[in-house]
Amino acid sequence: MADCTGEKFHGLFKLAGGLSPRQFFRAERADGAPAIVMWLPEDSPERVLSRRLGRQLPFLEMRELLEKARVRVPRLFGAAPEQGVLVVEDLGETLAERLQRTPAARDELYGRAVRDLARAQQALALLPEGSIVRTRGFDRELLTWEVEHFREWGVEALGRALSAAEQSAFERATSYLVDGIGALQQGFVHRDYQSRNLLVLADGSIAWIDFQDALLGPRAYDLVALLRDSYQRFDESFVTARLADFAEARGLSTPDAEALRFEFDLITVQRKLKDAGRFVFFERTRGDPSYLPFFVPTLELVLTALSRLPARPELDALGEIVTRQVE
Repeated sequence: MADCTGEKFHGLFKLAGGLSPRQFFRAERADGAPAIVMWLPEDSPERVLSRRLGRQLPFLEMRELLEKARVRVPRLFGAAPEQGVLVVEDLGETLAERLQRTPAARDELYGRAVRDLARAQQALALLPEGSIVRTRGFDRELLTWEVEHFREWGVEALGRALSAAEQSAFERATSYLVDGIGALQQGFVHRDYQSRNLLVLADGSIAWIDFQDALLGPRAYDLVALLRDSYQRFDESFVTARLADFAEARGLSTPDAEALRFEFDLITVQRKLKDAGRFVFFERTRGDPSYLPFFVPTLELVLTALSRLPARPELDALGEIVTRQVE
């Protein structure tokens, strides 16, 4: 069997998909090497963006950028971008899958993941002039849309419309979150650095996947994705220890490490509101209820973060709205 890249395989096995329209197949190359065949439909965001900007697929550009920064990513075996087909190295199980088999390895693996992230942020501090990462970021429009996505799907779509007073309070909370996050220093962000997008290799090292949406954002964003992962549960001592690992790897001073914790909690509120909204959105628009079990646990992460942030009148009503959604 051969695909349009010229690669020859022994069979294709379709893998379970995620939230994107991309499809993945596990295969074996003619030389016996395991491979992943990725297919991006014509209307997939990556192909649409590639055509609009007149540049290569974001996955290919980001893979090359990360490889040059010494981040372990899958090798590229073949590509037919005009057909939306990419063939990459199959590096095995995800971090989530490894934890199911060997939960005792959690501290070691997550410590490695945060240190890898710290090193990558330093290596990518000066992005190439023409990098696609420079063209997009967590600006006010995107951050606001994500919080509003929660209101639309995580509240109103569930039949719990906000009163006029609540809507006004929700808008104040949104402005506070967006202004606070927007004021943070910006740098490289993977955007979905979590247990299903990190692969654990045989030697215990970690590789990155699903990096095509990388953009500019605050340093704590990927830490939130990793340590406030909707698909995992961690106690606060574990989270604190991993933030300390990151701070040490980045060489942060004590005041800067304390600032990092505030940034982490602030971003948690915004990111997890968006995630909760997405879980309902995909159930209502795609008929996929598989993410709904994570809705309440994700909002509980929002409440935990709100409880850690300094008291702010802008956030009081938000806490009440979120609490109502988990009851």
